Amino acid sequence: MGFHRIFLLFTLVGSLFFACHPERSFEEDPEASLSFNLDTLYFDTVFTTIGTATEAFRVFNPHKQFLKIDEISLAGGASSVFRINVDGSPGLHFTDVEIAPGDSMYVFVEATLDPNGSDEILRIQDSVVFQTNGNLQDIDLVAWGQDVHIIQDSVFDEHTTWIADKPYLILNYAFVDSMSSLTLDPGVKVHLHRDAVLYVDGSLHMNGTMEEPVWVGGDRLEKFYEDVPGQWRFIYLSGLSHDNRITYTEIRNGTMGLLISAPPESGKMPDLEISNSMINHMSSNGIYALNAKITGSNLVIGNCGGSCTALNFGGDYQFTHCTFANYWPSGYSNRQLPALLLTDYFANYDEEGNLEIFTGGEFERAEILNSIIYGSNRMELIIDSYEDLQLNYRFDHCLTKIDESEHDYTSDPLFTHIINNEDPLFVAVPDTFELDSLSPAIDAGLPAYAIDFPFDLNGNSRLDDEAPDLGAYEWIPSTSDESR
Repeated sequence: MGFHRIFLLFTLVGSLFFACHPERSFEEDPEASLSFNLDTLYFDTVFTTIGTATEAFRVFNPHKQFLKIDEISLAGGASSVFRINVDGSPGLHFTDVEIAPGDSMYVFVEATLDPNGSDEILRIQDSVVFQTNGNLQDIDLVAWGQDVHIIQDSVFDEHTTWIADKPYLILNYAFVDSMSSLTLDPGVKVHLHRDAVLYVDGSLHMNGTMEEPVWVGGDRLEKFYEDVPGQWRFIYLSGLSHDNRITYTEIRNGTMGLLISAPPESGKMPDLEISNSMINHMSSNGIYALNAKITGSNLVIGNCGGSCTALNFGGDYQFTHCTFANYWPSGYSNRQLPALLLTDYFANYDEEGNLEIFTGGEFERAEILNSIIYGSNRMELIIDSYEDLQLNYRFDHCLTKIDESEHDYTSDPLFTHIINNEDPLFVAVPDTFELDSLSPAIDAGLPAYAIDFPFDLNGNSRLDDEAPDLGAYEWIPSTSDESR
């Protein structure tokens, strides 16, 4: 068949198709209405000046004929804090939008809320209005907005105190100069935007209380992001920092909770006292310390993509009544590091991308007392010397998860009174890691260590029964437990 015949054939088929295609028939009954998959679109609480996540709802034509929506608009018009996108087209006002019989379309909505001049969370409302054949319908839009202190590319060169009037939002970085300090009062909430850093050359004091803890986390307030790691970078306590104190503070959902380090050649050792605090859901390490001094007590560090705590190139460390619990979800990444890591070396990349290994670090002290080191990996405690030297550590009255084929702790005099490979039976995974009534950690601690820390993270006494429990929490029997 020649080209002309093929062309003629397709021309005839095409003309027959279009000749048979019926004209669109529209439903014009004033009673004809649209259907929606919801009547109100809610947004989680967001900070003023910071845009919300994009939400959506669907618009259905339940009729057997085409339906023409004469008008779609925001009731608040150009002054509305909301923005809409109708089936892929942004705007404030749309006309003559057609929906085929039984078909649907999406309307996408987002908002940027103006400062409201209040420390309270305020409700903001608008609506998307649909007019079809003279029939008016609407979908309510509801968001809650909160004012926030914006800290962007900020340098603090004098002693500064943040009070708990409204949250603080760090964009890019906040830097505390070496001769200055930053104090966070009880109840302060600090949110960090993506990749933001709190960088401290001076002193950081997070002064939470049991009733009003300090909170540090990401700036996405939607429920979906409640436990999502990697939303911000880290709190960095540099080699120049000193007299850092953190108490009753929760740090969550960052890349690294606390990075505290000094270059080996500097001769400096930044120090931190951290107590009654929690670090959770970090995509890398909870605490990464290099040549630092840390005293930790009543501390919970859990669910990190790296180690809960990594102590590198030596330093001076003492952790008492702490819980290092790593049940990192495999859906995020395949965790390689243990819950607790001790090394006398560290690796870094130079400016040209070459890997450098720094060796020769020394531990002045590395004591882990009345604590729990556990998780989902086969080996949750690794002690590694680059040149196979004996490191200066001590583990006493601890519950651990150690593969004895890799470390024979039973022949190591620096391990005493160890409960190994017995599930601590946490009842509040993946956050608080409190103990079940059948936990082997109950009454397994040494009373002499508890004297300096007589109350647990919940304020319960450790000295009222036979012996203190291991970890940050003391198991307290309920009425039902006592009646068994």
